[in-house]
Amino acid sequence: MEVSSLASEPPGPLVGVGRAADVYAIGADRVLRRARFPGYDSAREAAVMRHLAGHGYPVPEVFDADGTDLVMERLDGRDMLADLGKRPWLARRYGRLLADLHNALHQIPAPAGIRHRFGPGDTVMHLDLHPGNVMLTARGPVVIDWPNASAGPGGADVAMAYLVMASSDTDAVPAMIRPLVGSVRGQLLRALLAGVRDDPWPHIAEVTEQRLTDRNVRPSEAVRLRELAARAAARAG
Repeated sequence: MEVSSLASEPPGPLVGVGRAADVYAIGADRVLRRARFPGYDSAREAAVMRHLAGHGYPVPEVFDADGTDLVMERLDGRDMLADLGKRPWLARRYGRLLADLHNALHQIPAPAGIRHRFGPGDTVMHLDLHPGNVMLTARGPVVIDWPNASAGPGGADVAMAYLVMASSDTDAVPAMIRPLVGSVRGQLLRALLAGVRDDPWPHIAEVTEQRLTDRNVRPSEAVRLRELAARAAARAG
């Protein structure tokens, strides 16, 4: 099914809701992700995903892209955040897995034409690589949601992941583990930082300022972001 043949009405059952997009099932093996903000060009995201797939990185297969719509393979399993809701004792293991995914991604040269951010560097950055964007499938972990993909220094990518994970509100966390959020988040972040090859700390201030411009960041999260940046600055000093 080509995107251009889809009407503006929802093309199928709603199977996922994010802060910036909705995901609909279109048949047994495909989904359509529709961005909520006008002017988004899914073709750029699709090109990055195809580039990564060509280098063996685990991303969903892309079938079509047009405007705000992106048609991809439908993945089995659940995301890492949901799995932590069922098995919080895996936090350290999943932190190490996130580190491995960052390390592998930052070995891939950026494709021609991709935007550059956060200074010198020519590797691919996801800039939102956290547990909610890692699907645990029968074929292994698969990284989703690439609208922020850019070229730059790997440390900035790690810095963004750290800031997102450390500052995000917990209303999306399964209720059963909310009392454990502090412990789970701490274990996850410590394992991530211990396992990554790229140093995030020189990039914290710049990445924080960029994160604060995101329309999806809530006021409570903005407060925590500024606190995290201040702590990082004190550590550097």
